[in-house]
Amino acid sequence: MHTLVQIDQYIINSAEFAIPILDHLRNLVHKADARIEEKIKWGMPFFDYKGTICHMASFKHHCAFGFWKGSLMNDEYRIFKERSEAMGLLGKITSFEDLPSDEILIAYIQQAIQLNEDNVKLPPKPKSTEKKELIIPEYFMEALNEAPDALAVFQNFSPSNKKDYILWLEEAKTEATKIKRLETTLEWLAEGKTRMWKYKK
Repeated sequence: MHTLVQIDQYIINSAEFAIPILDHLRNLVHKADARIEEKIKWGMPFFDYKGTICHMASFKHHCAFGFWKGSLMNDEYRIFKERSEAMGLLGKITSFEDLPSDEILIAYIQQAIQLNEDNVKLPPKPKSTEKKELIIPEYFMEALNEAPDALAVFQNFSPSNKKDYILWLEEAKTEATKIKRLETTLEWLAEGKTRMWKYKK
């Protein structure tokens, strides 16, 4: 299905109050720049030019409109709301009163286009540097202390291999399963096997 048709369909299928709002937002985007293309991503209308510019969505009781690089934009007219309030940067849009003036929105859309024109990238998401401490359940530690072969192997394992075993033990639904898994774990460890050894070619 052609994207234009898909977006028409998206708007028509929206709640009655949302139809004129979405239509209006869509027209404004194209008014801001005729080169903008429409796409459907994650089931929502997106507007692209040299990358994503903005997107809109409709829910049962409100609409949302957001800028892909909103965090880098200069919110001169203070139209952006707290992220926690709703998806999109304009908060919950339930009527035309909730929208900034057309001129302001067009200026913001053009600012977002400029960011793409200038190839300004969003900063990468910060990777958490702190390693989460791996907590070894007491019963497992005791069992390992009584099985030196298994303990020696376990101590030399990478954190992810250790975690595989701990999670497997902790996810046991019943005590009986846990005991059974513990026995298997000690047996496999004594043989130098990781929890996923069967799946590793």
